Amino acid sequence: MKRSLLLAMLLTSSLAPSARAANEADYKAAYAAAEAASKEAAGMRNQWTVTVSALTAAKKAADGGDFDRATAAAKEAEALAKASIFQATSEKDAWKAMEIR
Repeated sequence: MKRSLLLAMLLTSSLAPSARAANEADYKAAYAAAEAASKEAAGMRNQWTVTVSALTAAKKAADGGDFDRATAAAKEAEALAKASIFQATSEKDAWKAMEIR
């Protein structure tokens, strides 16, 4: 319950609309942060496929010049990557509690 609440709060805060229009610099910063978090998750062997999809959507939107949508998708990808990192670290030893003894 506590984990799912934290995950929901993380995703909700990252998807909140911004008050101003995003520009290319905003997109590049958001994409770089998302890509770094995604690489960290991949290094932990826990990269979610939806993270890769969100990164792809961000790049596609940026290529089309829609930096608002691109930035939002990049922030979503970062939130997903961070959630997968949280999952990997929180469940690292949790399996031991579920093991039949």
